[in-house]
Amino acid sequence: MEDDRFSYSYEEELKNAVQKFERMRKNNENCFFDVIEFETIIDYYIECNNSIKAFEAATLASQQHPNSVSIQLRKARVLLDKGRAVEALKILKKLENIEPGNHEIYVAKGTAMGILGDIQGAKKMFDYSLTLDSDETGNILFSITSVLQNLNYYEYLIPYLKKLLKLEPDFNAHLYDLAYAYEKIEDFENSIACYLKYLENEPFSDSAWYNLGIIYNKQEQYKEALEAYDYALAINSQNTFAIFNKGNILCNLERYSEAIPVYHEYIENEPDSFEAMTYLAECYEKTKDLVLARKYYHEAIDLAPDYADPWFGLGIIALESGTPDDSLIFLRKAVRLDDENPEIWYMLGKAHYAKNEKKAALRCFRESLKLDAYYSEVWTDLGRIILYDGFIDKALPYLEKAYKVIGDVPGINYLLASFYLHGGLMEKTYRHLSLALDADKDLFREFHDIFPVQLFSRKIKKLLEGYNLY
Repeated sequence: MEDDRFSYSYEEELKNAVQKFERMRKNNENCFFDVIEFETIIDYYIECNNSIKAFEAATLASQQHPNSVSIQLRKARVLLDKGRAVEALKILKKLENIEPGNHEIYVAKGTAMGILGDIQGAKKMFDYSLTLDSDETGNILFSITSVLQNLNYYEYLIPYLKKLLKLEPDFNAHLYDLAYAYEKIEDFENSIACYLKYLENEPFSDSAWYNLGIIYNKQEQYKEALEAYDYALAINSQNTFAIFNKGNILCNLERYSEAIPVYHEYIENEPDSFEAMTYLAECYEKTKDLVLARKYYHEAIDLAPDYADPWFGLGIIALESGTPDDSLIFLRKAVRLDDENPEIWYMLGKAHYAKNEKKAALRCFRESLKLDAYYSEVWTDLGRIILYDGFIDKALPYLEKAYKVIGDVPGINYLLASFYLHGGLMEKTYRHLSLALDADKDLFREFHDIFPVQLFSRKIKKLLEGYNLY
């Protein structure tokens, strides 16, 4: 009963103090508040994330009580919330001389240093604050971890979280925070271990299952990722992020039929998601339902006409359906919207080639390779066009110059080896083929049709035998 009376009394005092301050502001009056009232008011606004009113209260409080350490400390905290670390440090350095044993001053000072990018200085302040009051170690550690978390200093956060977890092993939120910190520094093994331990105690945390799914996906453990997302959705069917990510994994695994209902579920919750609409269209495209593929590509365009991907998708369908004129319309639109996508340039080149516009095709392939010199499909198609259309003599000097610029990229080495082979220059053939095989021997299978066996010398045959390719 006494506790209830105290709680009621405090809430009444808080309410009265805040109302008095609000009344003063509204009526443009001057009122006096004692230190405790100001502490209450400032803390209330800080907790409400109302930095403007907190600053007003702290400024007035420091004017009425300039020698109060608690008021000056709160003013410094408000300044820190507003990112004004230099001003806060001036206050904190003065307070440090007045109360050198006050751990809150050093936590605030470390916060200021962290905001200014001096993480080593911040760490020294934090570590020193922990030596000042052994009875408050838990609260000090909690303050430090909150600061480092807000400033995204996850690498420095982890040791403090471990200390806090050791001090309060039954407080599962610390374990969750530790798992997340490991995730942010890409220590996925420790992150997974912490999430799994957390889920032993909190099996119905959909956010933990969701985060675990993200990590498994990054680790290419797709089965585990899908299971984690399914657990998250079993707990919270409205976790749209889990739905979307599940659909993406199924799509990336080429399980398009399974991905389709997942994307539909996501779109029911997020009907304006042009990305999900595009991915759904792609799934229908891959399952050969071109009517629905076109439908959803067009719906994505209606939602976001400046998004290149659905235009690209329509261009692919038109090209594969034998209508290169339509394909060129869509792909030109896509490349205007995203001219740094090598795949769009590549497919635009294929559309031009389908219309027998060889120079335009070569120009598009060149643009694609400028953006991604390791795009092997472009090199193979480029090689076939040059070879089969009799452009070797014109192309060879260009490729030799390009080789000097981009170096030992497998695609260009395979092409040069092929062209030298056709020209009977066996030493150059051997040199470039060796470089290409050393870099990526499996890629030879994509280029094998431009390496006629009848032109091989004994040395070339032996080279290929060494890689089990002949």
